Amino acid sequence: MFTRRSLALATLALAAVPAFAQQAAWPTKPIRIVVTFTPGGAPDTLARILAEKWASLGQPVTVDNKPGAGGNIGADFVAKSAPDGHTLVVGTVGTHAINASLYTNMPYHPLKDFTPVIFLASTPNLLVVNNHVPAKTTSELIALAKKEPLTFGSSGSGTSIHLSGELFNTMAGVKMQHIPYKGRAAAIPDLLGGRITMIFDNMPSALPLVKSGELRAIAVTSAQRSPAAPNIPTLAESGLPGFDASSWFALFAPAGLPRDIQLKINAETARVLAMPDVKEKLATLGLDAAPGTPEQLGTFVQSEMTKWAKVVKESGAKAD
Repeated sequence: MFTRRSLALATLALAAVPAFAQQAAWPTKPIRIVVTFTPGGAPDTLARILAEKWASLGQPVTVDNKPGAGGNIGADFVAKSAPDGHTLVVGTVGTHAINASLYTNMPYHPLKDFTPVIFLASTPNLLVVNNHVPAKTTSELIALAKKEPLTFGSSGSGTSIHLSGELFNTMAGVKMQHIPYKGRAAAIPDLLGGRITMIFDNMPSALPLVKSGELRAIAVTSAQRSPAAPNIPTLAESGLPGFDASSWFALFAPAGLPRDIQLKINAETARVLAMPDVKEKLATLGLDAAPGTPEQLGTFVQSEMTKWAKVVKESGAKAD
């Protein structure tokens, strides 16, 4: 995962770029940032922050939500767009790491069909249950899952929300049923109404519902507790040692993006993520911003593809 040290190294790397590369003619027309899920989630939040702050660049910036097929529809749209820096996608662990192993017929390749631009942020998933579920801890939930049929919702097959549940099944030795939705916004009403048992939702989306008392938090999926919710234990410390499944979000352009424009977008994004008001907002939401170089992002995506391919194989997960 990207760290603050990565940010420092990226800053030094960008400082060494020749002046002519920093003066790339971008943007020269309206910018479209594609989000591969419905409004309201972490990738949508990040895209809208960029759209707001990039308004100073002198061109309109719109956020285009294109949900479906675990994010593949929106990602494929960008992969097939002109590589001029004016159509970008907020890629996720699903679209750029998990789906390549989960879907039989992928319309794009996560690395070959994209230009990596910059890592945006990561966040734990938060395991939450509706308030009618008697289990209040990880061990109690596992015991319940071994006695009764339980279900977990997701924002679609291939998302980290889905694979967090599959990893839970494998490590806990249970068989909870996966119920995919077209975005997490569609799953939450069913969770609140008790039609599904739980969801491994992104922290920014789930935490407000926990704070309001509408849902109950069981644990976070990251290896360490989240600074945004330090009182909520990790799955690793509360019954499933070694459990680690975080969501991450990064900016990608179509393959063939000129190097100077790639670096210009990287620099403009890093500038936004370093703004005090942006840093404060992301921290409140449980998003850990850690931008780096395009090369670091490309290496990271490759390692994540390898990691999640193993999880998919071991869990037997399939795109529903």
